[in-house]
Amino acid sequence: MHRTKRFGATLLTAGLAILALRGMAAAGETHGPNGEAATPASALTLGAAEVAKVKSGNYSVALLWHTSSDFTNAVTAGAEDEFARLGVAVVATTDAAFDAAKQRNDVETVMAKKPNVILTLPLDSVSAAAAFRPAKEARVKLVFLSNVPAGYKWGQDFVAVVTDDLFQMGKQAADVLAKSIGGKGKVGYIFHDATHYVTNQRDQAFKTTIEKDYPNIKIAAQQGIADPSRAEEAALAMLLKTPDLDGIYVTWAEPAEGVLSVLRNAGNKHTKIVTLDLSEPIALDMVKNGNVVGIVADEAYALGRAMADAGAYGLLGKPAPAFLVVPALTITKANVVDGWQISLHRAAPQSVLDAVKL
Repeated sequence: MHRTKRFGATLLTAGLAILALRGMAAAGETHGPNGEAATPASALTLGAAEVAKVKSGNYSVALLWHTSSDFTNAVTAGAEDEFARLGVAVVATTDAAFDAAKQRNDVETVMAKKPNVILTLPLDSVSAAAAFRPAKEARVKLVFLSNVPAGYKWGQDFVAVVTDDLFQMGKQAADVLAKSIGGKGKVGYIFHDATHYVTNQRDQAFKTTIEKDYPNIKIAAQQGIADPSRAEEAALAMLLKTPDLDGIYVTWAEPAEGVLSVLRNAGNKHTKIVTLDLSEPIALDMVKNGNVVGIVADEAYALGRAMADAGAYGLLGKPAPAFLVVPALTITKANVVDGWQISLHRAAPQSVLDAVKL
């Protein structure tokens, strides 16, 4: 469930902000927490002279993460590899265990090591504003993942925010589900019914793409979930009312596991599932030609490399784009092995590898 809780870290408290994000999603683009236009992370470039200058600076970095997971491990690996290339020493790596108070303590503890750069995902915009104040006041180069502390200004208080191409994740989910049902039919839409920047953009992009690009597909049922453990209830209610659904979009992999369980228990082999983020049970069902037809994932390793490069920009005094995104990746049975490696920079689970060979 690495992404679910990470989404919780991107909380925006204003309902008007979500209405704005929905408008942006409808326009077909990913935008930052404050409406920033997206720049591909590939736009970050460091010339040989710049790399040499960073190497000569004897700089250090701290990685202050929100949790430990496959996702954060992959982001860490990308950042560590790039910092090794740049000659920047990693002096601390912390896990806040989704506890804002612990994150604040982590900042205070790490500041004793006097890092020049901090990469982090602020757990809550409001509490993070105070938590990272010591780093901000010490002029540490802050690079954020997905979220920005309230009131922090780009170019003044932080270097950049890096995240996924959120619109593309939702769009690709719509495309793969539409293809699996032949471009026509009825689908269900299980979305994250909470004010969360990442999930709101992704979910809305799926809905927008179906409505705009697939006139012969109707979203015949929709159900919001605030708690992923309620996904089975949502699926049961949805299928009771509309039993002939050809497909269901589920906001991320953990609740998708619950939806899959409902379909299996009902002996329903017809209704297809598409979801976001890698999960062993979901991938295994897909490889075995079950209900799951596709998974859209982020490139977590690439996120880490991009954050490291943004940190180097800060060290060089080189302005970085305010909001950077890495590509989304559609994973199907045909590319699951390569897709897992690209996304998480490690091999797929053995159960998935074994199933691919069958």
